[in-house]
Amino acid sequence: MKISSEESPSVIDRFLNLIESASSSDRFLLRIAFFAVISTVIWLAFSLNQEYSENTPTRGGSFTEGIIGTPRFINPVLALTRADQDVTALVYSGLMKISSDGTLVNDVAESIELSNDGLTYDVKLRTDLKFHDYTPLTAKDVIYTLRLIQDPDLKSPLRGNWTNVSIVEVGDYELKIIIKEAYAPFIENFTIGIMPAHLWSSLPIDQLPFSQLNTEPIGSGSFSVVSAKRDASGLINHYTLNAFRENSTDPKINTIELAFYQNEELLLMAIDKKEIEATTYISPEKLGGVVSSNYRLIEKPLPRNFAIFFNQNRNAALRDKAAREALTISLNRDELIKNALHGHGVPIYGPTAILQPELESKDSTNDTENGTPTERAESILEEANWVKNSAGLWEKKIDKEPVTLSITLRTSNAPLFEELVKAIAKQWKAIGVEVTTEQFEQTGLVQSVIRPRDFEALLFGLDMNRSYDLYPFWHSSQQNDPGLNIAQYANVKVDELLTTARTEQSEPDRLKALSEASKIITAESPAIYLFQPAFTYLVSDKITVTEMQNIGRPADRFSNVDEWHTESDTLWPIFRNKEM
Repeated sequence: MKISSEESPSVIDRFLNLIESASSSDRFLLRIAFFAVISTVIWLAFSLNQEYSENTPTRGGSFTEGIIGTPRFINPVLALTRADQDVTALVYSGLMKISSDGTLVNDVAESIELSNDGLTYDVKLRTDLKFHDYTPLTAKDVIYTLRLIQDPDLKSPLRGNWTNVSIVEVGDYELKIIIKEAYAPFIENFTIGIMPAHLWSSLPIDQLPFSQLNTEPIGSGSFSVVSAKRDASGLINHYTLNAFRENSTDPKINTIELAFYQNEELLLMAIDKKEIEATTYISPEKLGGVVSSNYRLIEKPLPRNFAIFFNQNRNAALRDKAAREALTISLNRDELIKNALHGHGVPIYGPTAILQPELESKDSTNDTENGTPTERAESILEEANWVKNSAGLWEKKIDKEPVTLSITLRTSNAPLFEELVKAIAKQWKAIGVEVTTEQFEQTGLVQSVIRPRDFEALLFGLDMNRSYDLYPFWHSSQQNDPGLNIAQYANVKVDELLTTARTEQSEPDRLKALSEASKIITAESPAIYLFQPAFTYLVSDKITVTEMQNIGRPADRFSNVDEWHTESDTLWPIFRNKEM
């Protein structure tokens, strides 16, 4: 008689029966051995799982982002406010995007080839891309978007970047972009989002800013707008965005909710009520009060250099290099960052700042072995034959005329500059420098001070963009208005290096030229570089975001949002590969 498989006792059952049939003394030992074996197997399985399993992002989940402002132009060509730029970055995709390591990589473009003369970009598009309405994205859409930027009647804020640029359609998925002069940083403009021509092209230019498509956008990005809510006045106060997975991208997060607030106070109340899980709109002075165990703070420097620029034509004392060096060494940047930015900034010591720290000249202002900054500043002045008068101020004969080391420092009357100018004046006075400060409304500062170069020392901030192109700020051809070389600096070698950095197609060679120019400028002290403000992103612990390197503006945080996740699973690699 055969026994069916259902009736066959298991190995464990047989072993248990063997234990129970043994003598009482052996039964005890066998039981101990049995439980030891079971415990060992469980421990071994747990250890192997801990060693070989991986935490793998999975689809699912959502989060709510808090934004201050009202979206009006969710349109790559017109987006100007941070609120518009944030939504645009999520909804649209460009020819290229910023990767997590800070370099540019292809996005809508399949390939981009630059001609040997650096003038022509041959662009081939991916053929599998669709807009959120499932219409194919083609070269016509790219050309429409770029020519729209160039249209003078639209007044796009990006128009200056595309002046004297020709765009030629080669095929359905191929085009040429031709510039008149080789300019290596031009490729940074390829991140502009592409608009669907079939929806926009029928609109007259003067009607385009009023189109409903500005607030109900259709792009080709990782997320699409699926619903919008408005307040009693008809203004949008909430968007729901869903992952768009038709373009060979696989956003891990299913839904992003965007909540809009009219001011920081309302945003802080929403954080307190746990209504939002991420925001980059909290001012530095308020950040300390909201960072908690539920949030972490991501900080990255933005390419905005704050510096004091000297006009040696307006102040004889500043023509003395020792005086400029003493003024530089005496400033405590960490203290300035603490006072003006509440600690949320990065000290810098030259024009290229943190672009390549390993190439940047070493900071000498923190060299405490040779005394305090005040002591070293005074030593530099004494060695250069400056002497203190009865009033405690430094004097020296320059061109046979007695000159007092005194400075009038001009700047904006914005709160940030108000705090800065107080701290700078205090530190300079500590070494015996007479300081007068003057603050202007922004328009007045530009028209009455910067453009005519009417200052002795100017505290100002420069937006360098991701390319760190120093040419507009330090090339001798840019000394006069509308050039931005406000220190009226001139150096033949620096001119050569900055020209090379503009035209050199090899990125390492371009960075080397920038670094060499930066070192020369820093050594000659035509300006004192102070700090870069930090981009600050308050994020819930439940959200895992990608690394953010070399971002140009806060909206760039979304460049790799399709890789963010709120859900994950623990899998062994062999199973993870099957899942993928």
